[in-house]
Amino acid sequence: MAAAGSNPHRQDNQAVYVLHTYPFKETSLVVELFAHGFGRVATTAKGARRPRSAMRGMLQSFQPLIATWSGKLELKTLHSLEWGGGLLLLKGEALMCGFYLNELLLRLLPREDPHEALFEYYSATLKVLASGQDLATTLRRFELKLLQELGYAIPLHKDESDEVIVEDQIYRYQAEHGATKLNNTFNGGSGRAKYGVQLLGRTLIDMTGDDYSHPQTQQQSKQLMRYLLAHYLGDKPLHTRQLLIDLQGL
Repeated sequence: MAAAGSNPHRQDNQAVYVLHTYPFKETSLVVELFAHGFGRVATTAKGARRPRSAMRGMLQSFQPLIATWSGKLELKTLHSLEWGGGLLLLKGEALMCGFYLNELLLRLLPREDPHEALFEYYSATLKVLASGQDLATTLRRFELKLLQELGYAIPLHKDESDEVIVEDQIYRYQAEHGATKLNNTFNGGSGRAKYGVQLLGRTLIDMTGDDYSHPQTQQQSKQLMRYLLAHYLGDKPLHTRQLLIDLQGL
């Protein structure tokens, strides 16, 4: 935070990640940051498109950075960036997963809405992605954590009637309502009912316990999270989601 007596609209040496950049005017960039204690912050990096810009090489996604910015308006001025720790190397599918996380944050996280726990979880998730292990499960965990941290009710351990989820019971899960018991069998392989997603109670129990080891839980949790994210994102699809589906159905 700004020190007493200093510019109250200036933030010095804050932990950040770069979510996205795009051109601004002739030589500058708009840099969307995810900042610890500040949430998503939009800044301008003046002259960052010039070949000799000191900041240009620092504007890399997935790297822990230390930033200083100032400004009273929504679009701040980015003054400096420094390396904030060890470099992370995301390759191949893991790299696409990283861009997917960033797009989710850009679409769902309001600007300047602090989410410190989510920032820490995002940082930890990038390290898991860098290991290249179990990418699909890593995405499911982050998707669920993101919606929960943003305040969306995602009840998993009880159904709409406030009864404890039963492992072998078939449910229909609807956004903003939760799970409702069904007395019929699955509607084909997709698991999608007319409204919501059809799944087994075991999937919800496993997700509550953060256990994605069962193949059916892996498949049904993916269907559930895809449905919930589509509900909260609205009509505009995620670009990176389709790329992940095309790659490996992640």
